[in-house]
Amino acid sequence: MNGFLKWFFAFISEMLKGFGMIFSGIGNGFVQIFNIKNYVDIFKAYSTDFGAIGWVLSIIAIVVVAAIYALIIFLIILGLRKYVRFRHSIVSNEDLLEEISVLQRRVIKMTREKDEIMAMKIAQIGIPGSKMGAIGTSNAGQGEETEQEGEQPATTVEDGIIVTADKRFSKLLEVDSFYRTYVAPEYDNEITLSEFCERFRNFACSRMKLYYDIKTVRLFVAGMASTKLIILQGISGTGKTSLPYSFGKFLANDTTIASVQPSWRDRTELFGYFNEFTKNYNETEFLKRVYASGYNDDVNFILLDEMNIARIEYYFAEMLSILEMPNVDEWELDIVPNVWSTDPEKLDKGKIRIPQNIWYIGTANNDDSTYAISDKVYDRAQPINLDAKGVAFDAPDTPPINISFTHLNDMFKEAWEKYPISQDTMKKIQQLDLWVIEKLRVAFGNRIIKQMGLFVPVYVACGGEELEGVDYVLATKIFRKFESLNLAMLRDELKELCVYINKSFGRGKMNESIAYLERLQKLF
Repeated sequence: MNGFLKWFFAFISEMLKGFGMIFSGIGNGFVQIFNIKNYVDIFKAYSTDFGAIGWVLSIIAIVVVAAIYALIIFLIILGLRKYVRFRHSIVSNEDLLEEISVLQRRVIKMTREKDEIMAMKIAQIGIPGSKMGAIGTSNAGQGEETEQEGEQPATTVEDGIIVTADKRFSKLLEVDSFYRTYVAPEYDNEITLSEFCERFRNFACSRMKLYYDIKTVRLFVAGMASTKLIILQGISGTGKTSLPYSFGKFLANDTTIASVQPSWRDRTELFGYFNEFTKNYNETEFLKRVYASGYNDDVNFILLDEMNIARIEYYFAEMLSILEMPNVDEWELDIVPNVWSTDPEKLDKGKIRIPQNIWYIGTANNDDSTYAISDKVYDRAQPINLDAKGVAFDAPDTPPINISFTHLNDMFKEAWEKYPISQDTMKKIQQLDLWVIEKLRVAFGNRIIKQMGLFVPVYVACGGEELEGVDYVLATKIFRKFESLNLAMLRDELKELCVYINKSFGRGKMNESIAYLERLQKLF
């Protein structure tokens, strides 16, 4: 045993000497590297033989070596800092994961407690024991005891309808109550579209001191004929908000104003939501107006003020899809997943029907606080540019009118039959489409052609000219798409397009489009 211990001691000693020599060598190396006194002595020994060039080169060599040492030290420190930072991030991530797991356990615990509370609530309102089996036998016993005591009336289900005395829609039930005794006004159903535009302009001037160009009014009414979504855009102070507001006053049916907030991210901001805890539906004025419009034959407006201060595709997505459905009978939206016996009369199996007699008017500013409106929204809407303040004029005192949606829609249909886009103009539009596809790789699209076919005839019926209407649609819905192209490389093509339009449609006939294309050339 002693022989083994002596051998093991000698063996380990030799090994440790090797490690000692390694560390000693490293230490001696660092001492040798930073032995400034030795460098000075060497310099003194050899500097006596230096000439002028030798002195200059020696100084440069010292500076270069010092810089290399400084760079090495810097890289070592930087590497240490990155390592420390990396280790800190790993530790932080581990702490976050641990915290997340703790929160998940708490959520599970709270969910379990919520289920127990809901089970007790169901037991209190007297659900039969067979339906309480999924919740728990103890809660079922409490429910039977409560039912026997008769503290609250029982809730039953008949033909898929929950029979209850509770009411979850207060505003919509008020609408039901109002329209039970509602008497429709006497509508002025003899007015024409041109008279309609002139009377509104005079009303806004005489009664509200708001001044609109007749072309703006015609564009607005023609936009109503082509789509249910109109976007009023332009600089502040040009009457974007006041235009739909004054139209509501003119029609003796006030416009509902929904001020869009930056936090809007889904449809609940417009249509509300059902609160599972209070068992009440949080109703909005938007929902109330949509529901009430199903009762009347009025022309209804909802104003989405500052609509692009939040992303339109988030809170208005479902409406964008519904408004594109060709079959209006499918214009429905799910509001609640089940049916209560006390629900409003016009809710069909928890769904609300989107009526035809309502238009959604959005105002939009283009600045740092707003989002850009996507092509998806623009293609489904009719944008109207309000870039100049209205000029004051004198107008006779004009009272508001009552006009039915049925009559307005009939006037649209009459305009579509009486003033369709001429074959010559359609041929020029098709040729222009082919030119734009070939030169700029942008197509008009069937939706826009269809909207043009609805917009232009009504614009003519309102007192405008055919090419004016075509010009406006091309500028706002087709040429607007050019902004997404690399226009800096397409200036020659834009100039050619201006020449082509003037040659095809006539000089001075497409002023809106030419002005827009020239503005694009200057901006890019």
